[in-house]
Amino acid sequence: MELYIHIPFCVRKCLYCDFLSGAYDKDTRDKYTNKIIEEIEYFGRGMQSASLSSVYIGGGTPSWLELSSMDSICEAVYDNFRVDDDAEITIECNPGTATKDAFKKYRDMGINRMSIGLQSANDEELKLLGRIHDFNQFLRTYEYAREAGFFDVSVDIMTGLPYQDKKKLYYTLMKVGQLKPEHVSAYSLMIEEGTPFYDMYNFDSVKQQAGMPTEILPDEDKAYGLTKLTEEFLSDHGYHKYEISNFAKEGFEGKHNTGYWKRVPYLGVGIGAASFLRYIRGGQKEEIRTKNISDIESYLSTAFDGEYDRSYGSPAWEENDIISRKDAMAEFMYLGLRMTEGITRDEFESFFGITIESVYGPVIKELVSNGLILLSGGRIALTELGMDVSNRVLAKFLL
Repeated sequence: MELYIHIPFCVRKCLYCDFLSGAYDKDTRDKYTNKIIEEIEYFGRGMQSASLSSVYIGGGTPSWLELSSMDSICEAVYDNFRVDDDAEITIECNPGTATKDAFKKYRDMGINRMSIGLQSANDEELKLLGRIHDFNQFLRTYEYAREAGFFDVSVDIMTGLPYQDKKKLYYTLMKVGQLKPEHVSAYSLMIEEGTPFYDMYNFDSVKQQAGMPTEILPDEDKAYGLTKLTEEFLSDHGYHKYEISNFAKEGFEGKHNTGYWKRVPYLGVGIGAASFLRYIRGGQKEEIRTKNISDIESYLSTAFDGEYDRSYGSPAWEENDIISRKDAMAEFMYLGLRMTEGITRDEFESFFGITIESVYGPVIKELVSNGLILLSGGRIALTELGMDVSNRVLAKFLL
């Protein structure tokens, strides 16, 4: 099983961000820390046999949380779960939010992987995004991580930014390539409702998606060119694309996120955190997806009494849905096909007890004929063309 811990605190929200995060005072941060620990203890009492293959501390900006609070959270994880010896334990960090000493203390807490949000090496782009750091602050943060003994570092970058062209993106890629991180996540900018960027660029975003000429955002062809530049540059520098937006040196693929795509059960704690849990009842597999309450005041008033039991659920869950067999099949396909290795017929048949062709035969035949998926040795994967139009391809597997 995997564990996700949501830390919703930021110095301030970036202009494009629609994550469940914001600026809160220290009193709220302290109360939230205590409540997170209560929730971890609640599940730990009911899941004593569970072992954790990975822990991901995301946000928000987890590195903005006080070190003593983070230490208490990590201690609660080790006290209440069996953490595998080779578990991947990641913390997200934004440049300018952690001192040199903090990285050494993160290592002492058992954290062994660092995910640093760069987004761009161009200071003008960072300012446009509303980031709190400049590139030099990122470099110091990266150096701190290396000096503290982090040998598994991931760097986030973004493509498709306002006014971005290949020259600007190449500069970011070149600077990241010189640092040689083990992992790079390259996400295309999404204009999300409820963000300042939505008010500023939504009209341009609609035109972009319709294939029309744009004014500020890269048009459809330019956005595609930026994505291809990223893929080619990273490939030339020793990174293999193992998922639609993720690239890694051999052996450094993100274990936690790969678990999401392979439908490994995971538990989420904190506001808005989602869980995917699996049970065996009467010899039958039963799966649920849940989501915690999003309001921080409601979460802080939640009483985590007793211990977790499947029939009762968690007092923090505002959503608790049993996944139908049909939906489980769809998830298996559209999550698994995000990975470049794809999925196998044997995996599908082992889990569902029927052949993949009996469910998706016509869809697979259509996509193969259109050059969008490839069949090889019992494995089914997206072709390069299929990756380019992945949203449309994956939607075909919804039942």
